[in-house]
Amino acid sequence: MPILGILASQITGHLSTNSYESIATVTIGAGGASSATFSSIPSTYKNLQIRALARTDRASNPQDFLQVRYNSDTGANYAYHSLYGNGASAGGNDTGTSTANPWSAVVAGATATASVFGTFVADLVDYTNTNKYKTLRSLSGIDNNDTSGRLYFQSNLWQNTAAVSTITIQPVYGTNFVQYSSFALYGVKG
Repeated sequence: MPILGILASQITGHLSTNSYESIATVTIGAGGASSATFSSIPSTYKNLQIRALARTDRASNPQDFLQVRYNSDTGANYAYHSLYGNGASAGGNDTGTSTANPWSAVVAGATATASVFGTFVADLVDYTNTNKYKTLRSLSGIDNNDTSGRLYFQSNLWQNTAAVSTITIQPVYGTNFVQYSSFALYGVKG
């Protein structure tokens, strides 16, 4: 199955232009915010897609990570796998066991070059299917014009069969997203 959105952005020809519908957008204002939340998500789509530009106030580091949680679940009910590269080397990691900190994407931290934001596109597959756990796939990165830039490809598992009605995105290390960080949620028709 192709990665929705990530590959679809390169397709020409008979691509249906009405497959994605905007559901909601969160733009962080002056003073920042500790999270971005999408609530009362309609159950009328096959999949969901999150697109974002984000920067956090994580001190002493040009990178921060995001965690995506569902239905206000803060328990150790998540797992993740990551592949990453910085142009000189590559690596990977995983949780190994369940965690309450589901790393989902890399974005810019406070010491990144001024005005640099990280970006990510993430697909939540079969978010209303109550017969299986939920899977999020994301492609994220930050280009800091130096060796601290990174590209991540990650998958996350929410070990719960409930339909997703709320998505909360938070920094892993920083306290807040900074002004102009922006998060958009789309419904993908099946």
